[in-house]
Amino acid sequence: MNELAILSKAMIQERKDIVLSILGGFIAGIAGVALFSASGYLISQTVFAPPLYTLIILTSLVKLLGLLRAASRYGERLYSHRATFSMLSRLRTSFFAKLIPLAPGILNRNRSGDLLARIVGDVESLQNYFLRVAYPPIIVVMVFLATMLFTSVFSFWITCLFVLGMLATALIVPGIVLRGQRKIHGRVRQQRALLSTEVTEVLYGFRDLKVYGQLAQREQQLQQTSAVLATEQQRAAGHLLLGQSMHAFVTFLVSWGVLALGAILIMNGELAGVFLAMLVMASLTVFEEATVMATLPVYKQDSEHAAKRLTETVQTSDVQSSQQGSALSVDHPVSIELSGVTFQYEGEWRPALSDINLHMLPGSKTAIVGPSGSGKSTIIELLLKLRTTSAGEIRLNDASLKELDERSIWQSANVVLQHSHFFQGTIRDNLLLNGEEYSDEQLLDMLAKVQLPNTSLTDMVYEKGENMSDGEKQRLALARAMLHKGQFWLLDEPTSSMDYVTEQRVLQHLFVQAAEDTLLLICHRLTGLEEMDQIVVMDQGRVVETGSYSELMDQRGYFYEMKKIERQMIGEI
Repeated sequence: MNELAILSKAMIQERKDIVLSILGGFIAGIAGVALFSASGYLISQTVFAPPLYTLIILTSLVKLLGLLRAASRYGERLYSHRATFSMLSRLRTSFFAKLIPLAPGILNRNRSGDLLARIVGDVESLQNYFLRVAYPPIIVVMVFLATMLFTSVFSFWITCLFVLGMLATALIVPGIVLRGQRKIHGRVRQQRALLSTEVTEVLYGFRDLKVYGQLAQREQQLQQTSAVLATEQQRAAGHLLLGQSMHAFVTFLVSWGVLALGAILIMNGELAGVFLAMLVMASLTVFEEATVMATLPVYKQDSEHAAKRLTETVQTSDVQSSQQGSALSVDHPVSIELSGVTFQYEGEWRPALSDINLHMLPGSKTAIVGPSGSGKSTIIELLLKLRTTSAGEIRLNDASLKELDERSIWQSANVVLQHSHFFQGTIRDNLLLNGEEYSDEQLLDMLAKVQLPNTSLTDMVYEKGENMSDGEKQRLALARAMLHKGQFWLLDEPTSSMDYVTEQRVLQHLFVQAAEDTLLLICHRLTGLEEMDQIVVMDQGRVVETGSYSELMDQRGYFYEMKKIERQMIGEI
């Protein structure tokens, strides 16, 4: 499958350990066959009372073979598992590197719990591809061929019986297991992803579920989902057990066949009786090495399904490699131009943006206002290359956005998104995400500018800022952006949860710092927009008005009506 190409590439990178593990596995397998064969021969020889030196040699050989088998098996386990863990590490890194540029669009297509199941569970399942799919057949074939050459020296017919038994264990038994496995293909993994999704949502929405009295119902739903997963796992385990049982049956059937056929050959004088026990022990051992073939189809389908889910997650034609883009120049403020930009979310019946034309001069200040759902936030996501336009073109500093490296855009932009994320740690940790060095005095001064003067740098921030109010989160996000040394400001509702007094004080410091920079502000409140160079009014994904504050008020259009309603609500008129 094409999905497994990444696994093959990872195996090539670990070829040294793989070769050593194959060599160790082959030596361990041959040593095992030789050990039990020598043991059987030793038992047979004792019946004829051989010379003492013969017994000493055979006993020493058995001991040496036992030590060789143990040492080579240890080396095989060491190198095979080291190669597997190294491959898993490469796969996790590669998958996560491909996943990051797809955000936030990937979160719109996949639920967070399902993504977690893919990152953890599916990647973890791929360890079986080398250990139980690609590696075992190589060892089985090598050990079997060597054993077949060994037994052919004593009896051609017993060798043929070995071949028939190996065909049964390598083809017939796996085929039967595969036929049953197809009926439950992928069900366990999908059900595990569903359970992970449900658990994630219950954890995130615990308080709301408890307040609205739905917690018990969701707990019951979780139990039902868990029960279904347990049932599917039992079925999958049953198929594994079936394959192992059938393999054991074939193994004992071949061993009894060797015993019966050997007895006939001894009666006909075609085989010396002293070799019978040796051949029986050899049959038991060589088929023990082939036990993994019975479960190989199960692990193969599991690996293919996991690889397919991972490939589907990161497959997209919209994301280009960041290595192909040129860097955005940050020597001067950025100019922005949107020409006929249209964007439609996947699965939506109407576009979020329709034929947007917008021009921002370097160092200018632009505000985008309009009702919720009018497409304002989408513009910022397009400018940051978090999404790709369906039609039209965006240019920054006269360079097409498609040709620019997104990382250079992120480095030059001071961004506050509508929902900023905060990590568990201290205030200092969350302020210094950009990796720049600041003294404690500088950080405290910035906190004072955003109206957090009584906040300590060592104060703890819970995961997602759970111990902070929405207004405190916005002020901390603004402080983080103002510490970033960029000349390109993209602010999405940065003060919507603040009171008017705090908002005006914070924006005053922000506008002083961004006096010479290009600034794009998205807001619902219309207070303080008199200082903006340009105001863009949007509704239902379209630009309905553009102009300065005074121009829009004189037009008495959409913006004028919005401002009038706001004044009435805050009691100005």
